[in-house]
Amino acid sequence: MKTLKDVSCGETVKVTKLTGEGPVKRRIMDMGITKGVDIFVRKVAPLGDPIEVTVRGYELTLRKADAEMISVE
Repeated sequence: MKTLKDVSCGETVKVTKLTGEGPVKRRIMDMGITKGVDIFVRKVAPLGDPIEVTVRGYELTLRKADAEMISVE
């Protein structure tokens, strides 16, 4: 299973599943990241944290821990 954390810069992927519980999952969903949405990875910091992505036309920054909860294909 591939997560958003494993995606390289410049790739576009589709969300297949969100793992995580309660407030963390809600925060990810509040950003517009839901099953079936496309995510474009714009930039990954040298140590992998944070990850900058574009979702539904919005530019967002995700922590590596949050990115691990987003399964993609």
